[in-house]
Amino acid sequence: MIQAEQLHARILQKLDMTREIEDEELTELIYGVLQEVSREEHLTLERKTLLGKELFNAFRKLDLLQEFLENEEITEIMINGTQNIFYEKEGRIFQSEKRFLSREKLEDVIQQIVAGANRLVNEVSPIVDARLPDGSRVNVVLAPVALDGPIVTIRKFGKDVLTMRQLIEWNSVSEEVSEFLAVLVETGYNIFISGGTGSGKTTFLNALSQYIPGEERIITIEDNAELKIQNVPNLVRLEARNANIEGTGAITIRDLIKSALRMRPDRIIVGEVRSAEAIDMLQALNTGHDGSLSTGHANSPRDMLSRLETMVLMGMELPLPAIQRQIASGIDIIVHLGRMRDKSRKVLEVTEVLGYDRGEILLQTLYRYEEEQAGGRKSGGWKKIHELTHRKKLLAAGYHTP
Repeated sequence: MIQAEQLHARILQKLDMTREIEDEELTELIYGVLQEVSREEHLTLERKTLLGKELFNAFRKLDLLQEFLENEEITEIMINGTQNIFYEKEGRIFQSEKRFLSREKLEDVIQQIVAGANRLVNEVSPIVDARLPDGSRVNVVLAPVALDGPIVTIRKFGKDVLTMRQLIEWNSVSEEVSEFLAVLVETGYNIFISGGTGSGKTTFLNALSQYIPGEERIITIEDNAELKIQNVPNLVRLEARNANIEGTGAITIRDLIKSALRMRPDRIIVGEVRSAEAIDMLQALNTGHDGSLSTGHANSPRDMLSRLETMVLMGMELPLPAIQRQIASGIDIIVHLGRMRDKSRKVLEVTEVLGYDRGEILLQTLYRYEEEQAGGRKSGGWKKIHELTHRKKLLAAGYHTP
């Protein structure tokens, strides 16, 4: 049976490399070659259509990656060199039968991706984060760091922005918790979203943004632009930039936060806090930018606070009590997300930051997701643990009832 790489070679022989070929002309050429092959061996209409699409993607798009990207049921793509491609679908990992024709072809696709995101990756700088035009997040690792060939990991995002209503329908959060958080966002509580990898932090932040009053000026700051803030006309989107090939020209999250403070923002949204930029974010939270939002990786709300302390110390030498006071003063609420055993994503805990006392940041759980087992089946729900203690912002906004 003729293989795609043989057809690819035939088409290359017929291509006129001296001029630009239009998509329509390329399509005619591909199906002309397929017609020739079908005289030599029988090709069903279905097989011919699949080969035609695969060959067009190889010449014009992201080769066999395009098929995975266009499949809306696939949420993550993992390429381990040329021979192993895995993908996540409905929370489960599968191995694909597809293979890249060569290492060079895979590297061509990688360069196409990073160039489209104004990024650079090579042997001197072998690790890069980028994004696709649809917002999907891409991480690339090349040799000499990757020992078995180029590694590409793509986290896909849906074309449509998920709303809080959809998250409620998927049982990711309850109606009561979502209404409570909606009021907190509207009235300007500073909210930090924590969770592990793939727990849905960015998705939940996007959903929360629908409650931001439309007349406010919002500035978003990200390493790679992924946020899709809803219903905010006065929106400024900023994205960090890596250093160029000479090692200069980098613009960090810290630079962007400092610049954003001069842009008269009502709220600042930092897509994810990973390092020393935590100190600048906390300063923004403590200088009147109420209602700001951010996310970070952690295993629990308490763990998130410990990680923030460490991040601040990366950027500035301060006494730990001073850092803890800054955190306790700047962050009002921590929403912690997680993935369950059935691969679903849920809000696991909503925690209030009460303040600082005797060397410790005080926390109070407001809502917690609790699993129950009855008749051999597991179920769960959100239980209210405590009432909100700090109500000053609620009262200032005219909310006089819980």
